[in-house]
Amino acid sequence: MHIHPILAALRRHRLATMLIAFEIALACAVLCNACFLIANRIDLLHVQSGVDEASLATVQLTGYEDDQAVDLNARVLAGLRSIPGMQSVSVLNSIPFGARRGTAGITLDMAGQHFGGVVEHYVGGPGSSQALGLRITAGRGPQPDDFRAFTGLMPNDASVQITRSLADNMWPGVSPLGKDFWLDKFHYRVVGVIDHLVRPDPSGWPGESKDWSVFVPALPGKYLAGSYLLRADPKDMPRVMRDARATIAKVAPDAVLDQEGSKTLSDLRTDQFRQDRAMVGMLIGVIIALLLVTALGIVGLASFWVAQRRKQIGIRRAIGATRSDILHYFQTENFLIVTFGIVLGMVLAFALNVVLMKFYELPHLPLVYLPIGALVLWGLGQLAVLGPALRAADVSPMVATRSV
Repeated sequence: MHIHPILAALRRHRLATMLIAFEIALACAVLCNACFLIANRIDLLHVQSGVDEASLATVQLTGYEDDQAVDLNARVLAGLRSIPGMQSVSVLNSIPFGARRGTAGITLDMAGQHFGGVVEHYVGGPGSSQALGLRITAGRGPQPDDFRAFTGLMPNDASVQITRSLADNMWPGVSPLGKDFWLDKFHYRVVGVIDHLVRPDPSGWPGESKDWSVFVPALPGKYLAGSYLLRADPKDMPRVMRDARATIAKVAPDAVLDQEGSKTLSDLRTDQFRQDRAMVGMLIGVIIALLLVTALGIVGLASFWVAQRRKQIGIRRAIGATRSDILHYFQTENFLIVTFGIVLGMVLAFALNVVLMKFYELPHLPLVYLPIGALVLWGLGQLAVLGPALRAADVSPMVATRSV
């Protein structure tokens, strides 16, 4: 089929052609970026925590004085450990998907000249590392001598474990074992590498920085109290949590149980990503609505052109054009319009991504989403034009030429 007659016909209907092409361009730009956002959110929903989520829960207490911390820890630990089915209870300042309490910037030198990044410090008492189920991939885990009392906001001169992604960021291509880093005046030495340990709030961190965590062993005390990590068999966890709340009311009546923060890790994950799941649903709805509007626009334009060209179609049929020729004519015409819209839409997609990067700190739009958007719109265009094209192909030469 010759393209020149089709292009000539499109030039005679410039306004309608440009309007539908711009509609397709806008759909392409939004579709590519929306699919990118959906993929990012889905990846986030399945982020690896690095811990045994099904077996873990936390109890969070507030409303006590600092000088009560040591006594509070003793009473709570003894009470919770007496619950049937409780496998372990330990003190841990933060928990994945829970409250954030150890976020701070670190440096690679004492003078603070070489910034290492903003990381999450999980300060845990004896047994907390084993309860979490952390997987050590290099070096060693916490030893009994590593747990020491501390009197500042953070332990000092501690032997710590860091995640693999944090190690790769601070010392790329080099073993992190034996390396030193500082949190202000607090000094740490890396003795182990953890496969994964996600931040409490991974939604707010881009890329691999979701996993930039440090496990700092320390003894419970004034600055490590009121936050407890519980481990039990998953099938016993609902009952264990009910018993834990009742036990806290008995052994720590002077403290306030944080009901929102005291949950199983599975429930905390659900709460953490509630907005992300809602965003995925909203974006899917936007895509469906946008594609529907685009398809209706193509159907409307093609139907209008079929009505306007009935005489031309009849003449072509009378001089030998087959139904297949008429069908292919409208499909080719639609393909050219959609292609022009897609090319323009790819430019708009990158422009929209620049805006999203500036205001929402999103990464660059990968090129793979452009052919995905193009294929979807090409397929949508051919499906949308199929009905009007079939009606055009059914035009009888006798009926169409009767009034010529």
